[in-house]
Amino acid sequence: MFTTGLLVLTAPLNQLSHRIAPILHYAAGKVDKILYVHLQPNYTSETESNFLRMTPTTDLCAAVTRLHTGAANLCSRLDIRILLGNVGKPTEPLVYPRTLQNKVEFILTDCVNQNNDNFKKFVEGNYILKPFPKMEFLKESHWKTSSNDNLSGMDWSLPKSEELQTYGHIVLGGTFDHVHAGHKILLSESIMRSERKITIGVTSGPMLESKTLCELIQPVETRIADVRNYIQDVKPHILFDDSVVPITDPFGPSIVVPDMGGIVVSEETRKGGDAVNKRRKEKGLSQLDVHVIDIIEDTCHASHEETKISSSSQRIRLLGTLLRPPRQDHQSTSPYVIGLTGGIASGKTSVCKRLEKLGAAIINCDKLGHKAYEPGMKAYEQVVTEFGQDVVGDDGLINRKALGAKVFADKSRLEVLNQIVWPEIARMAKEQIQQLTSKGHDVCILDAAVLLEAGWQDFVNEIWVCVIPKDEALRRITDRDSIPEEKARQRIEAQISNQARVDQANVVLSTLWEPEVTQKQVESAWELLQERLSETSPPRPKQPKI
Repeated sequence: MFTTGLLVLTAPLNQLSHRIAPILHYAAGKVDKILYVHLQPNYTSETESNFLRMTPTTDLCAAVTRLHTGAANLCSRLDIRILLGNVGKPTEPLVYPRTLQNKVEFILTDCVNQNNDNFKKFVEGNYILKPFPKMEFLKESHWKTSSNDNLSGMDWSLPKSEELQTYGHIVLGGTFDHVHAGHKILLSESIMRSERKITIGVTSGPMLESKTLCELIQPVETRIADVRNYIQDVKPHILFDDSVVPITDPFGPSIVVPDMGGIVVSEETRKGGDAVNKRRKEKGLSQLDVHVIDIIEDTCHASHEETKISSSSQRIRLLGTLLRPPRQDHQSTSPYVIGLTGGIASGKTSVCKRLEKLGAAIINCDKLGHKAYEPGMKAYEQVVTEFGQDVVGDDGLINRKALGAKVFADKSRLEVLNQIVWPEIARMAKEQIQQLTSKGHDVCILDAAVLLEAGWQDFVNEIWVCVIPKDEALRRITDRDSIPEEKARQRIEAQISNQARVDQANVVLSTLWEPEVTQKQVESAWELLQERLSETSPPRPKQPKI
């Protein structure tokens, strides 16, 4: 298996529908990360020219869209990059041969006249590849006899070939989170329409807050770097230092740069293109031609995911997976400790119960907190000494309502209380972990709402975080506790943010959807955890359920 490959397609564009599915399927069996695609319709290895310029046309643009759509359905794990460095009008200064961002290890082609020397010269006329990769020529029988018809239901009809309207400077915008086929289609059409420069606004800041699982959106610096890397591969000469920039409003550079000629939008953001032109008119700038691309259907979406190919669905599919390596090595002499945390009403208790049914032992830190206040405990004496005898009720127990009145209006006093109680909870939790060791449990869940605030992450192997949107948390709290929304909001605001939790999480879960969706997330997270444990630990007897 190769990490990076180059697929050179030479079939006429109107014949791609007959061969692309089996070719992509075959390529996915050879390459496991990045597959570059170079389109050179009607090329044969008898052709003498080493670089062949292609004029940007409507049918080429449509073919690129269909290729990306087909690849998303056939081999979504691959990063498909359709190279357009050979596409441009005669006056456009194309750069060749050029270096790609990733080392190509394998070349696959459907070129039927198999003259190895001429084909190698053609490839070297387009790309600098050192050492020259291994080549493989596919035979016609490969796609003529293949039963792979995954794309048979897809519309491969191409429009009449007409020259594409291009501009010296094109603009577009988007979130570009976990760059997917929909983004690549938007970028590809923009790239083909751009002769000299492309400008891309990458949304950031408050514009992200309403998006599904916004806490899992990549940092804007990462998204900008990914877009730049993509364009650098696809068509580098239109990329400048200021080509990809963060934006905190829907307009960004599109309403201040005079020489832009066109804007590319998706069907759902068509109104955004019209709004840009309205603002440009107000500023005395020229109007932009608005080009709209269709929304691409996601044929593999689950019921709680969007029907289109989207970043939201990509983020949903991250739930339950390992986002970053475990914090500590697993010691086979003790249970593997998962610190489970989340905001108020995030469904943490529900997740705990599901994990318990799968075989995990549970340590409930809230119950340990109540125990810490009992007479005879170290924390009991310290609380009474620090806050006075009047916090003790007639029954000899600490009156938590009276104690709360003293600390919740004064953050400094609350901090003092926390520094008394939290260490005692941690001590008891560690004792329980040791007890579970002697009982032979493999996995222990430390159920702790204040895991991060208390610094308890230092004695867990992984941090799992439950998140739900703030509006959903408000609804759950007001329904459950029958309190005014403003009071519920204050409870939420008193906690650390979901983002602060996710930034330290190894695994993220969400109970936002139906219970069966939560169950699938938890089961997936548990199965992946068992795989990690089997890789790092010697075989152990099957863990009994609690």
